[in-house]
Amino acid sequence: MLGRRAAPLMVETVLYYVAALAGGAFQLISACHALLNKRDPRAQLGWVVLCITLPMAGAVAYWFFGVNRIRTRAQKWKRRGRFRDLSAVRRGEEEEAGPLSLAELHPAQLDSLHQLLRLSQRVTHRPLISGNRVEPLFCGEQAYPAMIEAIDAATTHVHLSSYIFEADKAGMGFVDALGRAAARGVDVRVLVDAIGEKYGRPRVGRVLRRQHPDVKVAMFLPLALSLKSVRANLRNHRKILVVDGRVGFTGGMNIGLHHVVSDPDNTTPTADVHFRVRGPIVHALNETFIEDWYFQTGQEDWRMVDTVEPAGRALCRAIKDGPNEDFERLQWILIGAMTSARQSIRIMTPYFIPTRELLAAITSAVLHGVKVEIVLPVASNLPFVDWACRALLWEVLAYGAHVFWQPPPFNHAKLLIVDDFYVNLGSANLDPRSLRLNFELNLEVFEPELAEVLATYFDEIRDRSTRASMESLDKRSFGIRMRDATAKMFSPYL
Repeated sequence: MLGRRAAPLMVETVLYYVAALAGGAFQLISACHALLNKRDPRAQLGWVVLCITLPMAGAVAYWFFGVNRIRTRAQKWKRRGRFRDLSAVRRGEEEEAGPLSLAELHPAQLDSLHQLLRLSQRVTHRPLISGNRVEPLFCGEQAYPAMIEAIDAATTHVHLSSYIFEADKAGMGFVDALGRAAARGVDVRVLVDAIGEKYGRPRVGRVLRRQHPDVKVAMFLPLALSLKSVRANLRNHRKILVVDGRVGFTGGMNIGLHHVVSDPDNTTPTADVHFRVRGPIVHALNETFIEDWYFQTGQEDWRMVDTVEPAGRALCRAIKDGPNEDFERLQWILIGAMTSARQSIRIMTPYFIPTRELLAAITSAVLHGVKVEIVLPVASNLPFVDWACRALLWEVLAYGAHVFWQPPPFNHAKLLIVDDFYVNLGSANLDPRSLRLNFELNLEVFEPELAEVLATYFDEIRDRSTRASMESLDKRSFGIRMRDATAKMFSPYL
């Protein structure tokens, strides 16, 4: 009898020690992985302590929340050739405008922006292109008619990419224009983010395929629920329209009725600024679309033009950013622009959760005597982001930056204006999702005329906004502070 009982007990004991050893090895491997791969020492310490002190649970939490699978997945796709870099083909053909052109056109700005020119070129590996014209288009009232007019004038190709494309009253205007172009024999391609498409009913992809089968439609990275693919992230947040390779549109505006602020049927008015672009920089917009189209479809039968005539005197550089890139390009350029400022920095963004590096750049600029003004919506469409923003805002206010809460309607514009000369515009917000997880496209533009128009727009909004203060933040109740601090803790995932 004793022998019969002893055998199961021995097996249980062996299994217990095997499980304990396996669990300990898992904890140790997880802690070592965190130690080797986390860049921030505070993150290193936190995850190592968590992995060691919380048996299994800490290690599991690390692999779920602490490992950047998004960048890892994108880098694997890059090594496998899913990303094409068409700009590499043209690098030898396009002339870098650089300091000489800046000195000829704007000599007063050369000294302060010379280092930024060098930084941007090294980070992006794209030339600064002269001979461009960049026109701001305010809200859907100005942007949509101009975009549809360009589509109606297309003769060879239309390339349209959008994060959100709703088949509502405003979106159907685009659907019909795209259909008309395709019926004329124009090569029409539409790329919509697969998650962004789900913001509207009916799905615009289904509408286009049903009503206009000649329009080529693709969804960027359809949602996958497996942990390995992580496709809930890696979103294409870029907004690009290129017509015949000669006129382009980009910025932060999606396609939907909510951007037509004055429409009486619009229940969620959202202001924004989009930009019409002419000149050689249109090549960069077209290349970016084609690269994204190739990534999703594998198709290589694209349309491009050889040359684009100069259209103005703006110096422009395209900034492609995404988890497939070797550097966090946009963040480094934003930091470079802020550190190059001598008089003023104007920031407008719908979502403000800056990284520690950007916070340091803002603070450094203030301490150097630069006037830093930040305009934020008093309430965005993402309450969790608002809460996280308020939890860190004291770090901006403490050193003298000026922050303003702009009243409704919600403003979705993303602008950085430095010294009334340099403008950084595009699809990226100042939050971790845009700076690290999404595919984004921005332009840096060296032109005082554009900066003046946008600075006036900024100042008009600032003047009717309410200035934030340390006192107002201190008056938040304990419960609100805890809520905001908790949201801030999860800000990398918002």
